[in-house]
Amino acid sequence: MQRYILKRLVQSALSLLAVTVIVFMLVRLSGDPAVLMAPPDAAPAEIQEMRVKMGLTKPIYIQYGNFIADIARGNFGQSFKWDKPCLDVWMERFPNTMLLAGAAMFFTLLIGLPVGILSAVKVDSWFDRFGKIFALMGQSLPVFWVGLMLMIIFAVFLGWLPTSGMGSWKHLLMPAFTLGWAFMAAITRLTRSSMLDALDHDYIKMARIKGVSKYGVVMKHAFKNALIPIITMGALNFVFMLNGTVITETVFNWPGIGRLVVEAIFARDFPLVQCCVLIGAFFFIFVNLFVDILYAYIDPRIRYS
Repeated sequence: MQRYILKRLVQSALSLLAVTVIVFMLVRLSGDPAVLMAPPDAAPAEIQEMRVKMGLTKPIYIQYGNFIADIARGNFGQSFKWDKPCLDVWMERFPNTMLLAGAAMFFTLLIGLPVGILSAVKVDSWFDRFGKIFALMGQSLPVFWVGLMLMIIFAVFLGWLPTSGMGSWKHLLMPAFTLGWAFMAAITRLTRSSMLDALDHDYIKMARIKGVSKYGVVMKHAFKNALIPIITMGALNFVFMLNGTVITETVFNWPGIGRLVVEAIFARDFPLVQCCVLIGAFFFIFVNLFVDILYAYIDPRIRYS
């Protein structure tokens, strides 16, 4: 087990290094960063001064070394629009995105798990057909369209919820449901297929023969063994929610990381965009590592050699 964890740590470190190389090179391949970040009316002397200030006149390997050294110290650069360290700007917005993603995950589990379990237990029934339609709609309808429809129904027609912004719990409901919409469908489909596979095993039949209650068979035996792929998808979905809030936060004007990226792009604040991309990639790699290690503790049948 320790050997496997060490191996995964090394793989994760190499993945992080690869991410830094890709981000560093994309900056250079997309054009001169100084030209991209300079105002449209900037003089050539001003652009050259910005190149010197950013260290772009140094050899490429020295630039990359300085880039890695800055990241290791937690220095992701200075935001041009907010005139403060990029990490500080990111930290100010991250709690808002965490709140939105947490609420979206709550809706995902609250709706997706029961629908998936009941669809597997009542296979080929009207509820199972409803679950299939629900999953199909969740993976087919665009996020922005779902958000706009929720606005029209609950904000314009009924007047129950505010259309945008951040404030009370009412401001959170529509963006959280919108963000979790596609993931509800994914969890529903995966839960149904995992439960159907678990319910078909011999130990389930044996439990029924022994007179175990239906609840015990479904929840204590089948669901527990079907939980591993659901935990994997749930963890990865949560990271996708954290990194994929751009559309939802733009539609509902939610002041989170996704909205921050959009504002930084329009402001030509390239260091801030780079900071958000790097931290998002770090989150994704870390969660993959955490889930892989968690496998052995969830299912004792899994052993890593």
